Amino acid sequence: MTESFAHSTLSPALRQAAHGVGVPEDPWPGFARRERRHRRTRLIRAAAAAVVGVALVGVQTNVVPLPGWAPGIAVAAAPAALLDAPPRGALTGDQAWLKTLQARISTDLPARIDASLGGWKVGDRDQIRLLYGSDQPGHRVALVAVPLRFGLLTKQALFWYVGPAGASAREMRYAGHSEDVDNPVMTLMQPGTDRGGYAVVVGPTESTVLITGDPRYTSRGTLEYQNLARTDGSGVGIAVLPDTPLRNEPVVRVSRGDHVLFQEGLGGGPYDAIDPTGPEMDFLLTAARQGVRGTPLNDANLRDFVQSALLDSRLPAAGTTVRVRWSGSERGHAATLLTVQPAGGGVIAYARHGDERTGWWTDLRLLLPAGGADQRPIGWRLRADTGTGTPTDQVRVIAPPDAARVTVTIGGAAPAMVTLDASNAGITRIAPDQSATFTAYARDGRLLGTTPLPQVEVDMSGLPGDSPATRLTP
Repeated sequence: MTESFAHSTLSPALRQAAHGVGVPEDPWPGFARRERRHRRTRLIRAAAAAVVGVALVGVQTNVVPLPGWAPGIAVAAAPAALLDAPPRGALTGDQAWLKTLQARISTDLPARIDASLGGWKVGDRDQIRLLYGSDQPGHRVALVAVPLRFGLLTKQALFWYVGPAGASAREMRYAGHSEDVDNPVMTLMQPGTDRGGYAVVVGPTESTVLITGDPRYTSRGTLEYQNLARTDGSGVGIAVLPDTPLRNEPVVRVSRGDHVLFQEGLGGGPYDAIDPTGPEMDFLLTAARQGVRGTPLNDANLRDFVQSALLDSRLPAAGTTVRVRWSGSERGHAATLLTVQPAGGGVIAYARHGDERTGWWTDLRLLLPAGGADQRPIGWRLRADTGTGTPTDQVRVIAPPDAARVTVTIGGAAPAMVTLDASNAGITRIAPDQSATFTAYARDGRLLGTTPLPQVEVDMSGLPGDSPATRLTP
């Protein structure tokens, strides 16, 4: 009885308690559902990435066109000094002409020019801007900023277009382009045609443009140029060129105040180039050796030195006098001081050292007044043969032929003697940051001449006499 009672009493209570205990569901179905969702998400993302990747590759290789509204990644190209300047020239207000030129550039770029852009294509035609455009005697010239696109990358290039005076936009032809971000100046030279040759230079606004022809070294020791064109303040220079070829390449100089922004030769020829190999050269070399002091240069080195001097000064062999003032060696290399002088002009002193194996260093270019040039002592700093040409404290001094002694005055110190060898050459030491003056005296104590130690020339792009470092006359 007791067991039966207990069973009948406990069973319902146990069953009721068991129903109140939560039994967890099987976890696998839930895991499987979540995994299927994750797989679908990953597949969708992978597919989207693949589509975007293919599209980007297509866009970047210019296979898939990028919508005009899509932003690009700008890369450096074309000088901001020109791009940011206001448009200049009479054509800037002719919007109809510009619209036609925009359409032509964007759809009708010559294949050879298209290939030269290396995969870059013309971008939005509405962004093509006229920077300069005008009519000159017999010609119409336009400088245009053209947006280029290479997939997601964008930049701007500057294009020249030219045509006859009054030409329609469709008559304009491509004449060159530049993508140089560091050059603040655009130049164009068109050789003589049935309408005559011309040159155009566009620089920053408020700059002065000078286009010069053949140089002239005056007997006073100054450099003058044949002025082909000059403008003040507009930043644009235009020169009408003669029908006959120029003897020398014209030089473009763009400046703002005393600061030179750009100075280079104006390419585009043709020119009657100086020929330093003609029969005049043989005669000139024979005369150059007269009275030479020191170790004579061999024929090859002498010819090379003289040819380099004539090309650098833009002087022809005919009518020019060359004298070797001294020749010897510098740190195991051939070295010389020679002068070149055009008829009736100033005297240009050149000092060089080097050889065919290591190359040549130009240590000095100095324009001297013609009067008393032969009686002047000349000194120059030697440059380090390290590839940088850094000036050292060693100074080579060459005394004139009649000098018995030479002194050097460094700063405000008392004059000191310069020891000369049998060739009347010497070496002294002057700190790179110090100025000095050399003075030559004859045997009877008479003053022959005095010459300051020139500044070290940093930029040799100009002609001798162009800068204070290359002339004595202020």
